[in-house]
Amino acid sequence: MDSDEHKRVLDPEHDTDALKALTHPLRIQLLGLLRQDGPATASELAARTGESSASTSYHLRVLAKYAFIAEAEHRDGRERRWRARHTVTSWSNEAMESSEAGRAFVSLARRRQLEHLEMSLARHEADMAAGRFGQEWVEPSGISDLMPRLTARSLTELWDAVARKLEELTARDADDPRAENVLFLTAGLPLAPHDRGDTGREETGREDAS
Repeated sequence: MDSDEHKRVLDPEHDTDALKALTHPLRIQLLGLLRQDGPATASELAARTGESSASTSYHLRVLAKYAFIAEAEHRDGRERRWRARHTVTSWSNEAMESSEAGRAFVSLARRRQLEHLEMSLARHEADMAAGRFGQEWVEPSGISDLMPRLTARSLTELWDAVARKLEELTARDADDPRAENVLFLTAGLPLAPHDRGDTGREETGREDAS
């Protein structure tokens, strides 16, 4: 595991048990809530997820066993509070492709990200309608679904450029009281043209995306 205080990097060869532990929709959801909203108890998370406190308590202990979360400072002695140990979980797609557990985790994680986007969109629209954010947030908020034609090398460069810029802006705004939590979900998924056969053989033509 190559990690620092902000990032947990999963290696499918050395983190097999941790991967299996995280390949569970509720655990991914609980970890996401702790990262997004800060420390919470099992009861508080049960109320947010619609699960029983016994269920959330169990899954939180599993996340703690594999070092995804840790105990947080308690407000009182009645119930344990938990916090996320890292702000992001990362991995190598190429490394994950080498094992069934790795592929299963990546697939589940991506679908959970789509669910997070859908829930966040509803929350964003409700916040804007209720006037919880100023007019300055109207223009920059949005979702883009561009379809550029890129090589694998260019897509890698794009990911790197976005990561560098995001790190720069996050550091710049860290102490700015005007800053807010922003869901920034990116995707780079190559799509074969419709005339490409099931065998994976690439045809000479390419259809435009519609």
